[in-house]
Amino acid sequence: MHEKIYVIGHRNPDTDSIASAIAYAAFRRSLGHSNVCAAMAGQPNPQTAYILKRLGIEPPTYLADVHPKVRDVINRSPVTAATDLPLKDALELFHRHAIRVLPVVDQECKPQGVVSLLKLSEKYLVAGTDRRRGVDSTLAALGRCLEATVLSGGLSDQMEHLHLFIGAMTEESFSKRIEGYDPASLLIMTGDRPSIQQSAIESGVRLLVITGGLPLRDDLIALAQERGVTVFSTPHDTATAASLARLSTPLACFVDQKFERIGVMESVEHLRLKLLHSGEPAVVAVEEDGSIAGVATKSSLLTPLPYALILVDHNELTQAVPGAESVEILAVIDHHKLGNPATNQPITFMAAPVGSTCSIVASLYRERGMEPEQRIAALLLAGIMSDTVILKSPTTTKRDRELVAWLEPLAGLEHSSFGKDIFASCSGFSAHASLEKAVRADFKEFTAGETVFGVGQVEVVGFDEFYELKEQLWDVLRQVKQADKLDLAGLMVTDIYSETTLFLAEGKNELAHLMGYPQVEPHLYELKGVMSRKKQMVPHLLKVLGAL
Repeated sequence: MHEKIYVIGHRNPDTDSIASAIAYAAFRRSLGHSNVCAAMAGQPNPQTAYILKRLGIEPPTYLADVHPKVRDVINRSPVTAATDLPLKDALELFHRHAIRVLPVVDQECKPQGVVSLLKLSEKYLVAGTDRRRGVDSTLAALGRCLEATVLSGGLSDQMEHLHLFIGAMTEESFSKRIEGYDPASLLIMTGDRPSIQQSAIESGVRLLVITGGLPLRDDLIALAQERGVTVFSTPHDTATAASLARLSTPLACFVDQKFERIGVMESVEHLRLKLLHSGEPAVVAVEEDGSIAGVATKSSLLTPLPYALILVDHNELTQAVPGAESVEILAVIDHHKLGNPATNQPITFMAAPVGSTCSIVASLYRERGMEPEQRIAALLLAGIMSDTVILKSPTTTKRDRELVAWLEPLAGLEHSSFGKDIFASCSGFSAHASLEKAVRADFKEFTAGETVFGVGQVEVVGFDEFYELKEQLWDVLRQVKQADKLDLAGLMVTDIYSETTLFLAEGKNELAHLMGYPQVEPHLYELKGVMSRKKQMVPHLLKVLGAL
């Protein structure tokens, strides 16, 4: 089950896109799906912002993109270790947590390196006389691993390189065995062999370990204290004690300080490239402050994402929030032409030839015998009024009108006056922060064969403002066409009262020969009776551009 399901409309969302996302998320939550929430792929345009403020509804969560991030595929409670952790305890961590890489961190939880189980095994099992005999450790770590009682000396934290010898022979043979070694570097283990014990102490070895919990004579303890020899007593037998001594080496001796790291907000694709090309078995993920967030391995790439999408008011990936192609899409609710992406599993797909996606969502409420609460009913009504231009658009259907009549008493609003308020509040270009924002506020891209074109739409009351800004708007279209690598960029300026659209186009100059509508000025066409981009403008352009 996904932790979060986002209901989200298209990029550059209009009122219908945001209203249907909020209303459908509320519908799903009313059915018990508490993990469903509304989102938006762009900031609300002035019309939508007015509606949300008037109704007292918070804008949905803004998602700039949904590209899977490293944070989505890692366990953010990583197993870590300090540099002074004995190898014995580290191996227990590897075994207990079934991990292959152990990050080593400092006191601020910032990674200092990693210890790989594979490399650790290779290093620890390396052949060679000194490697088999050598013990790199501290007396304190040795004492902890051996569960030792200190009979003489103390527990130093100083790192030392000791040579391990087992006293399991005659004193004469033993003395010959340790010839040539500096006594101060010797770690001697022996059981109940007083002669070996005495010889080791008299030689001034660094550490004598009495195994099996056996006693040491008082006179030898006194001699050890006199000679400065540290003596431990361990309950383990000699073979076990020897193994534990080697495992007392702190992780600092095995840390690989050259390791791959990646930020939690970087993409999973970047992580994939690091794992495939670095040659390392794991990548350490770090938070923004540099502290460790988790460890990513190749198996992390197969981790299901904690979130999924439900698309409303669109079904084409070119219009979807960036990264949607990498995320599971659970459902689509739309009223546009089909251009939907393939899915790996069967999904809910609701498409209807109605004037607004909000009409489909309202139908879901009504068909289940449910009534949306007042604000949601008003929001659904606003979405229908906006997309059907107060029921004047040719996309308006009988079903839209029926649902408007059903929603009016629930919302406590009269649709016509509410619709006029919506358009009067923010019609024209002055409602936008800039002309580019006005053009892009409701701008969608389409494909006709190999031709890629985009069309924006702005509703106005009269064309006076447009004619004053026409040249500047044409410049903006040129910039949009170049920035978005389009073959054609167009802007529909629709007068909601005269029900006429002026279409300003940049690119494909041969359009004039096949447009089929009067060209009132260069690059400018008058389309009487045209109000809908979806049902009138785009199908016509697809036909014309296909012919070109």
